Amino acid sequence: MSHQIYNIPLFQDIIALGIGIVIMSQPTRTGVANLPLHYGKAPRWLFERMTKLAREISIAVVSEFGPDEMLRRLSDPHWFQALGCVLGWDWHSSGTTTTVCGALKEGTKGLESDLGFYVAGGKGKTSRQTPAQITRHCEHLSKDPAPLVYASRMAAKVDSVALQDGYQLYHHTFVFTPKGDWSVIQQGMNEQNRYARRYHWLSEGVRDFVCEPHSAICSQGFGKALNMVASESTGARQIVTKVAAGEKPEKLIAELRKIKSLTLPAHHYLSLDDLHPDRLEKIFLSTYERKPDDFENLLILEGVGPATIRALSLISELVYGIAPSFRDPARYSFAHGGKDGIPYPVDRKTYDKSIEVLARAVRKAKLGYREEMEALRRLHTVFP
Repeated sequence: MSHQIYNIPLFQDIIALGIGIVIMSQPTRTGVANLPLHYGKAPRWLFERMTKLAREISIAVVSEFGPDEMLRRLSDPHWFQALGCVLGWDWHSSGTTTTVCGALKEGTKGLESDLGFYVAGGKGKTSRQTPAQITRHCEHLSKDPAPLVYASRMAAKVDSVALQDGYQLYHHTFVFTPKGDWSVIQQGMNEQNRYARRYHWLSEGVRDFVCEPHSAICSQGFGKALNMVASESTGARQIVTKVAAGEKPEKLIAELRKIKSLTLPAHHYLSLDDLHPDRLEKIFLSTYERKPDDFENLLILEGVGPATIRALSLISELVYGIAPSFRDPARYSFAHGGKDGIPYPVDRKTYDKSIEVLARAVRKAKLGYREEMEALRRLHTVFP
């Protein structure tokens, strides 16, 4: 699926240069991207330019539409993928997610209070610093960080524990506004099929953290998945919580040992190989003592991981007759152009010209409101 260019007046000069910036007024927030695992890092000369252009695009979007619209666009996989193409990164790479998020975070550093959004988290070890980074920004805003930290933790828990699709999370970026609205972009890898899967979240679309919470999931289709956040898993979520909170640990362990001796039906996705009843006994004791009253509260408990949820879902299905969903939420695929000489190599001179033209277009834009004009002027005082 090729991307569509929306000719908004502010970007006419950019479009005339043939860059192909996608500025969608109503993001669809659905889709799937094939992202093969690529190792290595962005060349310094390219990342420096990506950072500058990401900054100017952020200023333009916020100036025209406000920070909430920036969150909506980041939650749209089509817009996000097109942003990566505009920044000069190749579409056919897992590095799109990590590099674009890194450029956005670096490019907006120091401008957060004027732009009205904050970026926390990142790849690998940096992803684990997300709660601390959210808290630091909230201290500056005199805002309670707890709801935002909770949202960050739940998004990570859902995509690594409640949705078991074969992809191990290694990237988590959390973008939020002072009002408390947020967007999550996180990515997992599957070393078996050597593809990455990107998960998009948007707070305004999350009615329930554990029932169809995603804006979109971008991925190579993997096949079967234990999908405890599917709408058709509602009954399974209820039974799993009831089992975890109401059954004594020794009974659960006894049931698991029986299940371990069974041969599952051929259609069944779950494997028994890595379920070890003795190792789960401590977790079952914790869930029994703390008695979570719903699946969300069960999921957020410390120590409740993929093996715990798999074990409880097996007991739910084979003992109580309530099966979870095995529907993979990834639906269809699309592609764009990009960095590795496809469809053409990055032209550094044109890239620099693009940054210059976009910055000029932003400065010349008639915002209509004096306070917005002053905010824009402050941004360019910081970055002349």
